[in-house]
Amino acid sequence: MGVPLIQQIAVGRYILKQRLKGNKRYPLVLMLEPLFQCNLACAGCGKIDFPKPILQKRLSVEDCLKAVDECGAPMVAIPGGEPLLHKEIGEIVKGITGRKKFVSLCTNALLLEKKLHLFEPSDYLFFSIHLDGLKEEHDKAVCQTGVFERAVKAIKAAQEAGFNVNVNATIFDGTTADQVADYLDFTKELGVGVTISPGFSYERAPDQQHFLNREKTKNLFRDIFRKGKDKKWSFNHSSLYLDFLAGNQSYQCSPWGMPTRNIFGWQKPCYLIGEGYVDSFDELMETTDWDDYGTGNYEKCGDCMAHCGYEPTTVVDMVYHPLKALKLAFSGIKTEGAMAPEIDLSKQRQADYNIHKEHVDEMMAKEAAE
Repeated sequence: MGVPLIQQIAVGRYILKQRLKGNKRYPLVLMLEPLFQCNLACAGCGKIDFPKPILQKRLSVEDCLKAVDECGAPMVAIPGGEPLLHKEIGEIVKGITGRKKFVSLCTNALLLEKKLHLFEPSDYLFFSIHLDGLKEEHDKAVCQTGVFERAVKAIKAAQEAGFNVNVNATIFDGTTADQVADYLDFTKELGVGVTISPGFSYERAPDQQHFLNREKTKNLFRDIFRKGKDKKWSFNHSSLYLDFLAGNQSYQCSPWGMPTRNIFGWQKPCYLIGEGYVDSFDELMETTDWDDYGTGNYEKCGDCMAHCGYEPTTVVDMVYHPLKALKLAFSGIKTEGAMAPEIDLSKQRQADYNIHKEHVDEMMAKEAAE
């Protein structure tokens, strides 16, 4: 399954309302991280490198629902860490779907079968299962054997119980187009849609050698889409984002499109980069220097083509220019010829790598005081 029609309509209406109000920056998806703790330790992850007291912290149900109401986005993604480790995750999800918000619960699925009873099938709830390739590639990515088979078993159990299930894949350097094509064939047989994105080069990830740069990303996805010309793979993306991955669109990211609320607060500027935290969504929107970030503006953003920054840009573009999306639907994604112009990196400001430690030290001092 791709993006359901009911969700497309709801998001389209929301965007048009924002346009009528004259809003230029608004959220589409709330990235709600109720905890950082995880039961895996993936080499490409930059989310779990925290002291134990921080990994043990949780957002309360009240905190989570307050963030949903503050933000007002029509969709809520719940990543982590591993959300199913949160003892109140069922209540959190029920509170969000009760508000008629679309929830994508991102999980490695190791606990999914055990926790299925906490949830009810709904048009507003989707399990997004981490599946970074077929068995060998996925187990290598998560640094543990047997995880692929357990995830697939959990996917089938959730489907049989009546839940909507998608998968999400992070693609790293060294992955071949043939491997991705075989994976997408498998997901088609499994009956799930796919969210796919090049891995972001987290500064604290244990493995720093396998992140794709923009040129490699574009060439790889052109090779992938060339192999999938008649495959009818199901992607949970706008067609323009996929076209962007293939190097055919020039876009800037919209970090405000997927704002993040986690145990530190509202994270500046985006889900992938933590460069400051504030206490409210309004403060995030009003005090963040948005023009300081993005490819061409900041070194940490230089190679980023991740969906959490660029998908909001492409979705808004599709709603504002439906004929552009319709033309792409008929022509398909171009896999040959010149690519769209690349963003100039010559004037980007240098990265500040001291910020993470400052926030961790501040949080640890607060914990000690309490």
